[in-house]
Amino acid sequence: MKKILIASLVLFLAACGNNPNDKKAELEKLKKEQADINGKIAKLEKEVGSKKEDIVKDVEVYEVKTSNFKNYIQIQGKVDAEKNVQVNPQAAGVITKVYATIGQNVSQGQVLAQIDDAVLRQSMAQLQTSLDLATNLFKRQKNLWDQQIGTEVQYLNAKSQKEGLERQMAVLRQQASMYKIKSPISGTIDQMDYKVGQAVQPGAPGIRVVNANDLKAKASVSEAYAGKINQGDEVTVIVPDATDSVKTKISFAAKTIDPTSRSFNVEVKLPSKKSYRPNMLAILKIVDYTNPNATVVPIRAIQKSETGDYLMLAINGKAQKVDVKVGNIYNGQAEILKGIKAGDKVITVGINGLNEGDTLKL
Repeated sequence: MKKILIASLVLFLAACGNNPNDKKAELEKLKKEQADINGKIAKLEKEVGSKKEDIVKDVEVYEVKTSNFKNYIQIQGKVDAEKNVQVNPQAAGVITKVYATIGQNVSQGQVLAQIDDAVLRQSMAQLQTSLDLATNLFKRQKNLWDQQIGTEVQYLNAKSQKEGLERQMAVLRQQASMYKIKSPISGTIDQMDYKVGQAVQPGAPGIRVVNANDLKAKASVSEAYAGKINQGDEVTVIVPDATDSVKTKISFAAKTIDPTSRSFNVEVKLPSKKSYRPNMLAILKIVDYTNPNATVVPIRAIQKSETGDYLMLAINGKAQKVDVKVGNIYNGQAEILKGIKAGDKVITVGINGLNEGDTLKL
């Protein structure tokens, strides 16, 4: 339209001849008309543009509900036996007999191996001869003393000699028991390294007995959680190699912090299962925070801006931005402390490029 107006102006000027005043007046008139026409064009363009069909964006929403939100800390530990004992000899010598084999079930006090005690047994035999004689003499002296025959000194000497030899025999018998390697617990022999003819020393390891019916999982926890984790707290124990897990309670939480590792120990009793074995890897998932009426949304719905976190809600078919305060986050879910309520529809898919006020297709 602007081109038509200019062309008309040129033709008019060409037709007007050489009268300057007429040309000037006519030019001013045409400029005014042009300004009016340009204004009308701009107004019409604005009206036509405002009536263009809105762009509709496809989105998916999540309807907010309150739920029991739990936050877990995950710690690596191991399976251990309450009764896992290294059996060591108490005397030096050579193994003369081995009475048990690896994998065998044994009972508490059962003899597992014998150390050569020949010299000790000879000493005991000699002492027993002396003791028998002293006992016989004491009985005779006592009979005489009861009949008022002999002196009290003779009776007391016989008694003292017999009792002294009895004490010596008790010591030798105690020493003899040290030459027998016994199991201190009932369980299964998990290690048996001793062989007949092998020389051993006190404290030298060689036998291990494990009672697998009384297992536990134990781990070290950072002191940062000292105020959050206590005996009786809920815990899930996962044993990856056994492809198994169990929900239970913490049976023990240490009250002291290790000064070197800055951690404290926790223990969880485990049920008796054939798939559980001592020293297996165990993962402890301990609940350190619970909100029974939490407002929770998928973490992918949370957006960030310079002013903080926000969500996009679907309200009456339009997108609306809402600032929120985020609490704990666990397993892809975020606790929202402020900004939304149950029943709100949070946009979870189609957020990229979405602006407040955009028309939505759910």
